[in-house]
Amino acid sequence: MIKSQMRWITFLALLAIFTGACTKDEAFEIANESTTEDFRGNPSGPDNGTIENLDNTVLTEWMDLFLEIERYAGGMRPNASARAMAYIALAAYETAVPGMENYESSERTIRGLAIDNSELSNNLNWAIALNTSYADVMAHFLINAPSDKMEAIEVLEDNLLLGLSSGLEPEQIEASQQWGASIASQIIAFSQSDTEAEQQILAPQPADYEPPTGEGYWTYAAEEERALFPYWEEVRTFVVSTNETTTRPPIAYSEDPDSRYFKQMQEVNDDNNAARAEDGEALWIAEFWSDDVEGLMFSPPARQFAIANQLVEQYGLDLDESLYLYLKLGFALNDAAVAAWKYKYEHMVMRPNVFIHEFIDPDFQTNLYRLVYWPNPSFPSYPSGHSTFASAAAGVFIDFFGDRTNFTDLSHEGRTEFRGTPRTFTSFRQMAEENGYSRIPLGVHMRMDCTEGLRLGYEISDQINRFDLRRGDGRRPR
Repeated sequence: MIKSQMRWITFLALLAIFTGACTKDEAFEIANESTTEDFRGNPSGPDNGTIENLDNTVLTEWMDLFLEIERYAGGMRPNASARAMAYIALAAYETAVPGMENYESSERTIRGLAIDNSELSNNLNWAIALNTSYADVMAHFLINAPSDKMEAIEVLEDNLLLGLSSGLEPEQIEASQQWGASIASQIIAFSQSDTEAEQQILAPQPADYEPPTGEGYWTYAAEEERALFPYWEEVRTFVVSTNETTTRPPIAYSEDPDSRYFKQMQEVNDDNNAARAEDGEALWIAEFWSDDVEGLMFSPPARQFAIANQLVEQYGLDLDESLYLYLKLGFALNDAAVAAWKYKYEHMVMRPNVFIHEFIDPDFQTNLYRLVYWPNPSFPSYPSGHSTFASAAAGVFIDFFGDRTNFTDLSHEGRTEFRGTPRTFTSFRQMAEENGYSRIPLGVHMRMDCTEGLRLGYEISDQINRFDLRRGDGRRPR
């Protein structure tokens, strides 16, 4: 409360003397470029208590900033990032749901979640409440990001508030901020009750974990490659527990050149080398979907939020629909991470380059290696996390929009450090499959890893899609 009071006093001072300039070292370009004009409507008072007149500006501004900061947040990817996105989306949804006539709160369906509505007023501006909520939860969940990036959160909050507050009474502004802050605080407290996750995000590569040994098992060769999030199966899920998912056993390890296992390893070697030699579409696909590199790209689950940002605009979703989409997507990605990591450490399948170095080509080098200091993600290979995230998200997108689409992914448009030229897809399944199997020419996964990841992700999204918070028939027409 002290923080909110101080921010309120500061805002009033800014409002009185604001000249249009924002100086905090030129206070982070991303936040300063945010739009503070043309918000459609400022619903207020008991006669305008819904969000129907609001557009997606606040949501997309905050999601764009999240994607920019998340790529610098060390030690989060991919699991802690997926978890953070789920809680951020939950906070935004619960902040706005009292003004969403066609939707209900998730508290009755998520075990352990109880929302205190004592700060809820009939004199709220939903956009301001969302602005405050987003600022608070992002400041909490984006751990380990550099301070100059984190400063952008405060800058964006203030910039948006100045635009949103025009013509409003101070009492309404304050009430809206208090409601947003209250929900953010409650969601943060709910996340902290998941003590397994809270402990693991502070030590993502625990020194006490030693992988079991066995023929063909994954292991680490140096401290930097120690197991990442080996206990993640104990983390809270929102909709789909690991008891409600299934796994298929991987192909049996074999050093016989005629075996299925060996042939899939040979495929990785051949496709990886051909992609590099040809320097064409295969390498484009491999790097386009990589999202492996901190500081250079956002994480694989965050990539799905970048896609969602574009779909919200392409399909013209209303704000309530957008908040619901992000909620379902966040839950899908969080639960996908928990399931995939459970099975990774259950099956313990080695990474391709270890096998290839010993039995096929001692000089093999993954196409990921030119972008990173270490050739492999530091966890077992089966199932592929990329593939699981891709299909978990695709299943949610299909439920919202249908499978047929004409979507061009602009997530990495303009990037020159790697191949990020936009690619176009005619279905969400096609996009998920390309994402999943891109790991083969990148050199970091066998085909079986990708196939199983895609299967598992759709298994999760099928259950996420049955989790319904709409009142009556709220489905979008197709």
